[in-house]
Amino acid sequence: MIGRLNHVAIAVPDLEAAAAQYRDTLGAKVGAPQDEPDHGVTVVFIELPNTKIELLYPLGDNSPIKGFLDKNPAGGIHHICYEVEDILAARDRLKDQGARVLGTGEPKIGAHGKPVLFLHPKDFNGCLVELEQV
Repeated sequence: MIGRLNHVAIAVPDLEAAAAQYRDTLGAKVGAPQDEPDHGVTVVFIELPNTKIELLYPLGDNSPIKGFLDKNPAGGIHHICYEVEDILAARDRLKDQGARVLGTGEPKIGAHGKPVLFLHPKDFNGCLVELEQV
C-alpha cells in the first residue's frame, strides 16, 4: 500500500538556524519558508537526491509543534511521510485493520498541495506517520 518515502520531518526550535545548517554546513538545497496555517506550522523543505527533509516550526500558539518542542526543546524527528496512490482507500484499509487516523479522518491539503492524513504513533511503533496521496 505505501510507496516511497516522501520526507522525514524534524521539529526545530530555530527555523533560520536549522535551514542555514543544512544549506551552509551540509551543502543541501534549501527551499523558502512557507506557512501552513491549516497545520499550524511553518515548513522549509530540504531537497535530497532520494527524498526530502521537512523542517517544522510552530505557527501560532496552538501549533502541535509547539507542544512537541516544549517536550523536546532541542527539536527532533517529528514524523515520517509515505506516499500512497489513493489516500481514501489507504485510510479505509488502515481503519479496518484497527489503525487510528488522527483528526476527523478526512484528508487535509498538505504543504505539497496534496491530500494528507496522519496515523496515531501508538499504532506504528511510537512513530507519527503521515500519508500523502501522489
